Amino acid sequence: MGQVSEKDLQEIVTRVVRQTMGAGNVNAPPSASRLPQDSSQVKPETKPANKPVVAIGADHGGFDLKEILKKDIADMGFEISDVGTYNKEPCDYPDFALAVAQLVGSRKAWRGIMIDGAGIGSCMAANKVPGVLAGMAYDVSTAVNGREHNNANVLTLGAGLIGVNLAKQIVKIFLTTEFGGGRHASRVDKILAVEKQFQK
Repeated sequence: MGQVSEKDLQEIVTRVVRQTMGAGNVNAPPSASRLPQDSSQVKPETKPANKPVVAIGADHGGFDLKEILKKDIADMGFEISDVGTYNKEPCDYPDFALAVAQLVGSRKAWRGIMIDGAGIGSCMAANKVPGVLAGMAYDVSTAVNGREHNNANVLTLGAGLIGVNLAKQIVKIFLTTEFGGGRHASRVDKILAVEKQFQK
């Protein structure tokens, strides 16, 4: 896959969002009936006024991609909290997924990104931490959906499944796409309610 320009990326994101919102003609604006009718239902972004902290972690399989993405994240104006790993020695992804998730769950970080070979195990581990809504993304569509519909605050990536260029696009979408609120807010609330049922 060749380099995708900023304009092309914006057009892709716009088209995916419109399709996801249910607009019949992807070149037409979303139907008013699909937009939130009550602005009070839209949960405000929790992005802090000061420089937001993005926690990032990886196991040995995701180390190289982590180091590449850190520069992009910093260039976007975020402060980075790197929880490791710091080399390519074999290690266990749950340890680093937990460290990222704990920073997000305790609100010491605004959002989190965890990278391992496939992204699946880290997603499972991160979702065990209260307050974390982790989602794995492997293309532009899942990146948009995770933020727009699910209000994901932790992103997991599989370094063995996606290339660097796509990973950069996914991270940018994750860090810049707002939660859609509206009908999605009550569904996310139900996810969080399930978590509360099992807390002591």
